[in-house]
Amino acid sequence: MELAYIPSPSTGVIHLGPVPLRGYAFCIIIGVFVAVWLSNKRWIARGGRAGTVADIAVWAVPFGLVGGRLYHVITDYELYFGSGRNWVNAFKIWEGGLGIWGAVALGAVGAWIGCRRRGIPLPAWADAVAPGLAVAQAIGRWGNWFNQELYGKATDLPWALKIDPNPAIGRVGGTYHPTFLYESLWCLGVAALVIWADRRFTLGHGRAFAVYVAAYTVGRFWTEYLRVDEAHHVLGLRLNGWTSILLFLAAVAYIVISSKRVPGRELVVEPAAGVEVADGKAKPEDAEPAAAGDAKPGTDKQAKPGTAKPAPDAKPGTAKSGTKKL
Repeated sequence: MELAYIPSPSTGVIHLGPVPLRGYAFCIIIGVFVAVWLSNKRWIARGGRAGTVADIAVWAVPFGLVGGRLYHVITDYELYFGSGRNWVNAFKIWEGGLGIWGAVALGAVGAWIGCRRRGIPLPAWADAVAPGLAVAQAIGRWGNWFNQELYGKATDLPWALKIDPNPAIGRVGGTYHPTFLYESLWCLGVAALVIWADRRFTLGHGRAFAVYVAAYTVGRFWTEYLRVDEAHHVLGLRLNGWTSILLFLAAVAYIVISSKRVPGRELVVEPAAGVEVADGKAKPEDAEPAAAGDAKPGTDKQAKPGTAKPAPDAKPGTAKSGTKKL
């Protein structure tokens, strides 16, 4: 007999009159709003303008949702196109099924479009949103709790997740590892790590985002090992496990190579208000300077009012000119 466990919701949807409020969609929406809020604060701290993150998110979020769903459907196609399956269910995103790899990949395409329209370097924007993206994942994972899906192996630990039986989909009741909770807590730790590393090492040119990718894939690898849902295996390892390994290596390689090629952080991240952007680029002199803390020794700084010093050879009350004094 289980003495303690995490209960699962009796239903994943609440009806507000005729309007169904689904827990899975609700978690994703909250995650997006929190991510935009946090990313906006970080973008302003980098020297950008308020509202820019939200403007680019208008492109990135829809692309990300489509990419996440496509990745899920392609890698688990037998759930929708196998014998006795209904392909229409592939469009029922509210029933669960978003692959983070597809969401990030296609979301990056949408972000690139938005950044190009604003004359903003995509790597700088990615650095600003990296912790917010991890927090959004942490919140979004609770959608799996509402749907009673993607749990781990059977266990009798006090924090085990109680799953209700559902013969219609072949779900066996019992207590299992709450992998949704493990990944949610891991993502919060990833967000904290990226923020700390960004402040400690002044990361730029996409390296903060690469830290997020590397750290997340480590956690995803071991949660994949615990999961018992059906998945494709390659050489005895789940497909997402191999994806985690490859992305981890790519992220670490990017950090090392980019640190040598473009050290430091971008001093300019966004064109000044009213500047016309042609072909996704703006002139450097028309851009807003980054935050004061981002300036490095040897770079030009604007003088503060009242701090200008006179020329070394100028005397009070005299003016230098090319003519003799009368």
